[in-house]
Amino acid sequence: VLSAVPDCGARAAAGDERWPETLAGTVRLESGEPLDRVMVSGLRRFCLRELADAPRVRDQLWSPFLLSADTLRLRAEERRGELRRLLGVVDPRVTQVASVAGLASAVGAAGTWGFEGPSGGGLRRVRWPVLSGVTAEGLLLVPARIRGAVVLLPDAAWTPEMLCGVSAGAEVSRGVVSRLVAAGCVVVIPALISREQRFSGNPDVVLTNQSHREYLYRQSFVVGRHVAGYEVQKVLAAVDLLVPWLRSELGDGVSGELPIGVGGVGEGGRIALAAAAVDERICACWVAGYFQQREGLWQEPLDRNVWRMLTEFGDAEQAGMVAPRRLVLEACRVPEFGGVVEALPGRVSVAAPGRVEVCRLSSVRAETERARKFYRVYGAESGLQLVETGVAGAGLPGTSEAVQLFLGGLWPGAEAGAGTESGAGVSEVAGAGERLGEFVLDRERRQLDEMQEHVQRLIRGSQRVRDGEWLVRPGEESGWPGRQSRLRVVVRDELIGRLPHVPVDPRPRSRRILETAEYVGYEVWLEVFEDVVAGGILLLPRGLSADEPRAVVVCQHGLEGAPLDTISRESGPYSVYGAFSEELVRRGFIVFAPQNPYRGGDDFRVLQRMSNPLGRSLFSLIVSQHQQLLRWLKTVPGVDADRIGFYGLSYGGKTAMRVPALLEDYSLSICSGDFTDWPRTIASNDERYSYVFTGEYEIPEWNLAHVASYAELAQLISPRPFMVEAGHRDGGQPTELVSGEFGRVRRHYDRLGLSARAELEFFDGPHQIHGVGTYRFLDRHLRGVTTEDTE
Repeated sequence: VLSAVPDCGARAAAGDERWPETLAGTVRLESGEPLDRVMVSGLRRFCLRELADAPRVRDQLWSPFLLSADTLRLRAEERRGELRRLLGVVDPRVTQVASVAGLASAVGAAGTWGFEGPSGGGLRRVRWPVLSGVTAEGLLLVPARIRGAVVLLPDAAWTPEMLCGVSAGAEVSRGVVSRLVAAGCVVVIPALISREQRFSGNPDVVLTNQSHREYLYRQSFVVGRHVAGYEVQKVLAAVDLLVPWLRSELGDGVSGELPIGVGGVGEGGRIALAAAAVDERICACWVAGYFQQREGLWQEPLDRNVWRMLTEFGDAEQAGMVAPRRLVLEACRVPEFGGVVEALPGRVSVAAPGRVEVCRLSSVRAETERARKFYRVYGAESGLQLVETGVAGAGLPGTSEAVQLFLGGLWPGAEAGAGTESGAGVSEVAGAGERLGEFVLDRERRQLDEMQEHVQRLIRGSQRVRDGEWLVRPGEESGWPGRQSRLRVVVRDELIGRLPHVPVDPRPRSRRILETAEYVGYEVWLEVFEDVVAGGILLLPRGLSADEPRAVVVCQHGLEGAPLDTISRESGPYSVYGAFSEELVRRGFIVFAPQNPYRGGDDFRVLQRMSNPLGRSLFSLIVSQHQQLLRWLKTVPGVDADRIGFYGLSYGGKTAMRVPALLEDYSLSICSGDFTDWPRTIASNDERYSYVFTGEYEIPEWNLAHVASYAELAQLISPRPFMVEAGHRDGGQPTELVSGEFGRVRRHYDRLGLSARAELEFFDGPHQIHGVGTYRFLDRHLRGVTTEDTE
């Protein structure tokens, strides 16, 4: 309901019977709730229902391949590449292309890198290469007699030293690591990125309360990488180095699979499961305190958000990709993370909400049962083992039963040795007078900095990747329409996300809410899907005739806005929007001001979290809403269906780049206050305008830097007219970035011989509608009126 009509700068024209209470073809809108609240709450119900249905969809996807062991094995092998892609495990590892001897000689004879560790056993620090510029660090324990190897991953709240018992803090069964060593396992314990906030931010820009994992996630997501993906790479690099070492140690004593296992607790269990799922060299996996139903992923920390993961790869399906190898699941307690961490002094509070809790035993059991069907196909039911610790699966991880079952998957007859409180060689780890705490902090900073630099290099090089797909070179102009159609499908499926649902009958409802001497306004609601509505305010100029159809401008509000903001002349909204909806209806356009769902803070931001694991986004929903709005608008008497333009500010500018790029019924688009070098603006770690440093945690879009930035989205809008409006004092879009990005747009339009259809207007102002060149642009391209005719 629109409870207050703004001062629209004109007197009401009462008693005009040509303007009924409802629009033709609609029923009266009776709702007493605000449209934005109804919309966001309905979208929440829709998304939750889709998540709840995801296991059934995955079952349908995998069930045709459960007919035989051979078909399942082939399917798992085919899908490993897709799982690697979604996790960002796509970069070539240094350890894949270099020999162990070569690595050892390259890093010097001191033995601080690689796995050529002390012949006498003990415990030592190690660092090993992973990717170009990225290393892994952790601890190495070598038994007196080597029989196998394990990469063991602590929770993100623990250091390798804690897991070994070198320092306090890890709640784990006594002597887990030493039992593995005593059994004959080389044990490598990589350090994971923690959930501390100490290094989250740039001291030259701003410091934040994000966890280190979230801070890296926000940068890496847009280039198709993940903090978890980097950590899987570190595990696999360790495996790369362990393989030749074990072959050398075991010689003829081993045939077939090498006895290499991976295990982890909490976050480490997540990494262990993914590593075993994508790499068959790992013959046994132990996952403690992580495995469960994953439909509540949106409530977990932001760094666990993985695009499209739940369409195919829930926990059970990842277990199915481990099958028939040994997989030990341990229901146990893990360090809990209570959501947003209070910002330390001098830091901005911008972290996303998200919790880590002990897995409910009922959830663990249910997902384990879903996983068993994969093991049954192989006739390997004993390969999957569930160990429930303590009361209701909340005991300490690393029970003797779990460790023994895990070892049993490495080699026949393996038995855990007697555990001790801590690993050997504690004095070596502490170093000559070096404080362990300082070393751990330095290691965390090094690891975080290496991954950040790798991500930033990818961002800097992303334009070359996009040009390979998008750039129209001289002589290629005639082939552009076909390529454009293909790329539109790629953007719809890979960047925005496609909803497969068929829209319902819109059942339009309306009520008259505004009436002035120059126009009449109606609030309109439409049904889109079950629980999903679209709507806004339709402004009709007086003198409208069905015999003379008018052009329409869809005027889109920004973040936390509403349709009335684009009409109002009250000081607050007017200072931003300049009543551009009213200005345009006064110029003779029909205007529709939609309500978009980006209103309500976390209430709408979690819609992105709910959507991403299904390969969808907030804009998947918005595109569907606008499809329904366009269908209805074309039926309104007096509307020229071939002349419907789009003009949006801020988040409305984001909409102006995405929706008309996909919906060709929009005949032009104007982006105000948002057009820029989008990958850099989202993910730069050294500029204050970057979204890395804001509370808008829903902004990162999966692999956008390699799929399409704003110049490429504008290419999808071509050959339709496209314009950018930008203020020099707009802090979110620096002038130099706007100019550079628009230059690529103009090159494209020039090459197609359409120079007059691409315009950029700068003005010396802030983040607002300027409404000068854009109004002339709309007059020229929607009404065929020149500048001189309108002045």
